[in-house]
Amino acid sequence: MTDPIDVPESGKIYAWSDVSRLHRSRNGIYQKNGRLVSLLTDFGRINPCYPDFHGDSRDIIHYTGSGRRGDQKLDAANRALIDAINTGRSVPLFNKLGVNRWEFLGFWHVTDSRYIYDEARGRMVWKFMLRRSADDQLPAGEI
Repeated sequence: MTDPIDVPESGKIYAWSDVSRLHRSRNGIYQKNGRLVSLLTDFGRINPCYPDFHGDSRDIIHYTGSGRRGDQKLDAANRALIDAINTGRSVPLFNKLGVNRWEFLGFWHVTDSRYIYDEARGRMVWKFMLRRSADDQLPAGEI
């Protein structure tokens, strides 16, 4: 992404310097003033405390909320995901493949949230369902 206003291309690999023009945080959930802006994942390969995974199809992702240790809280990041369910807005999602290698997975809607007990990790976590959006553009005024 040479220009942060350009729409990233699905499936294309970007350096962190490009991703960070849009996702201005090292945390997986980037929100600003309570509004969800963008998401990161690695599907639990690098950070096993965030075991995101695809659902019945590649158009569904089960996304783990914010908080590495202990029970996850309803913090600003998790609230932004919940609020995104009601707004229906789509956000960009990047998948970390390795050092300085991020694949753009397209735009996604948050469609559901649940606070569940994760038996494997012995803690309560926020789980969100993401559904791939048909839109391939940033909402106006994003950058």
